[in-house]
Amino acid sequence: MQATLTFLGIESSCDDSAASVVRVGTHAEILSSVVEGQVALHADFGGVVPEIAARAHAERLDHCVERALAEAGLRLGDLDGIAVTAGPGLIGGVLSGVMLAKGLAAGSGLPLVGVNHLAGHALTPRLTDGMAFPYLMLLVSGGHCQFLIASGPDRFQRIGGTIDDAPGEAFDKTAKLLGLAQPGGPLVEREAALGDPKRFSLPRPLLDRPGCDMSFSGLKTAVLRARDSLIAAQGGLTVQDRRDLCAGFQRAVTDVLIEKTRRALALYLEAAPPIPAFAVAGGVAANSAIRAGLEGLCAAQAVRFSAPPLRLCTDNAAMIAFAGIERFRISGQDDMTLSARPRWPLDQTAAPLLGSGKKGAKA
Repeated sequence: MQATLTFLGIESSCDDSAASVVRVGTHAEILSSVVEGQVALHADFGGVVPEIAARAHAERLDHCVERALAEAGLRLGDLDGIAVTAGPGLIGGVLSGVMLAKGLAAGSGLPLVGVNHLAGHALTPRLTDGMAFPYLMLLVSGGHCQFLIASGPDRFQRIGGTIDDAPGEAFDKTAKLLGLAQPGGPLVEREAALGDPKRFSLPRPLLDRPGCDMSFSGLKTAVLRARDSLIAAQGGLTVQDRRDLCAGFQRAVTDVLIEKTRRALALYLEAAPPIPAFAVAGGVAANSAIRAGLEGLCAAQAVRFSAPPLRLCTDNAAMIAFAGIERFRISGQDDMTLSARPRWPLDQTAAPLLGSGKKGAKA
């Protein structure tokens, strides 16, 4: 295996079409990173429409690849491989990326590597900070929330996660309840900065139970009830009402994440890692209040803290290219039977978490 590898990465798991070129030798270098969002396409629908997202990926991905290669100053033949998100995600979008990557690999003869989108996020601390294994990772985004002990490029142990809504989903749904545009996370954060987080008494779900599992669906419902009470009492919401609700919601999410991280760190530190380290990644890692709270917790426990630059918190193809290189070095390439997968847990041995809080016939 050659010492330096240069990969093209392709990402299309949700509503961001992205391509990037990453080179890894003695250190990792992002040569280009192109991301085309779809906010305007989905604005009228209050959320991502899978069919619209898939069509947009099919129309835009090849242009993203062309731009990424041009910005890197390279041609397809200068690469050592192509990495693509093969799941989990919206199946139409994932399929668009996988088929493009297969076509490029077949035409160029380059190795093809399918990447787990979650591994892309989980390995980002190695891309940005050269973090050594093992480290504790909090992956927190619009679709996922879990604690992982990362021991290798394909070795992840899940020690906790959300049993219902992910925090990013709860942020977006709260924004929608309060009449804010989508995506709602950044807008809730902006409103919260001007609000009083102590005005409303909102729950901190599962803090009364042991372990690292989380729940955010009930918190979102509590915001709905507080909103409805205000509307019934005064005929509507004032600007300050909305800001205070946002502030209370964000504080509750932050409190839950910090306490659960404290518990996850205790489990991780039991193994006495040589260089204790904690990393947070995913779209919600861009929230400054959550990031600051986690960083303070790590400082108090003398644990190294890592969070990616804001541009690498949300979906991007640089993390896919880097994860592809990491996987290629230990597992080699995939063949043309590589398939798109809507679900693909990082910890294959752990029981499913999402939805495990539900009971009855629909569980």
